[in-house]
Amino acid sequence: MKVAFIGLGSAGGSLAGTLLRNGVDLTVRDLDPALVARFAARGAKAGTTPAAMMAAADVLVTCLPSPAASAAVAEGPGGFLETVGPGKIWAEMSTTDADEVRRLGAEVLARGGAVADVPVSGGVHRAATGNISVFAGCDRATFERLLPLLTILGRDVLHTGPLGSASILKVMTNYLATANLVTLCEALATMAAAGIDLATTYEAIRISSGNSFVHETESQLILSGSRDVHFTMDLVLKDIGLFQKIAESHGVPLEVSPLLIDIFRDAQRRYGARAQSDRIVERLEEATGLAIRAEGFPLELVDEEPEGRGAEVVPRGRGSARAGGAG
Repeated sequence: MKVAFIGLGSAGGSLAGTLLRNGVDLTVRDLDPALVARFAARGAKAGTTPAAMMAAADVLVTCLPSPAASAAVAEGPGGFLETVGPGKIWAEMSTTDADEVRRLGAEVLARGGAVADVPVSGGVHRAATGNISVFAGCDRATFERLLPLLTILGRDVLHTGPLGSASILKVMTNYLATANLVTLCEALATMAAAGIDLATTYEAIRISSGNSFVHETESQLILSGSRDVHFTMDLVLKDIGLFQKIAESHGVPLEVSPLLIDIFRDAQRRYGARAQSDRIVERLEEATGLAIRAEGFPLELVDEEPEGRGAEVVPRGRGSARAGGAG
């Protein structure tokens, strides 16, 4: 299977690297020529226009920072809609607006191609090892065609339903992660103010009902002082804003979500739109005069789980817990 990959940022670069490492025939494109050069040095081909890349590939993947960026590579000059057709798949791996992926997806389908929204979840460190989780919104036939590729990219692969469903679920998970991050910052700051050792606090949370994936990853970067999670505040606001939009469109009166949006907007004003999201703790450090830090925590996250071929996760009531894929 020939794959074209557009977008080599933190997440995209890690995902494309997993494909390359596993021997996939890969062509790449990014606005930063240095990123393309690094992939070319490792054996990937450098792409030209999205249209040319789609013409030469079986699957074109986009992993971009905004719906507008995806629209540009689809519909702009030299966009991939010019050459998409029967036998071609567009896999949108960006965290994006479900309505927008459906709009562009309809254009792909009208030209005889296939489309899936395929966001991932689990952090850049797990994207780099092929152990991230993958959601796929598309018809079942397209999912089956993509599954061999998705089980290279990720460990757990979930077919979420029709096009757009994966994007809705992805922004929901990012909303939950953001809420967890903010409450963890409040918990750490409160324990520091109460005189509780923060390394001990970390372990107390880890072994308790308060534990979470966000705690076991991002709390470590907060305590080390690194706070470099490879995810910026503008992306947080995009994602939780999309979640808020979904809620409002369905008449769900959220209370926590608007507070999170206000908190991150304030943090952007303080630290910059592209500040790392874990710097949200610094609002509490400034308010209390405390340093929310502890010795012995890493400056960067490393996924220590061995890389392995993924498998489909089947929802309860639809068969076995895991199906497909090879060990």
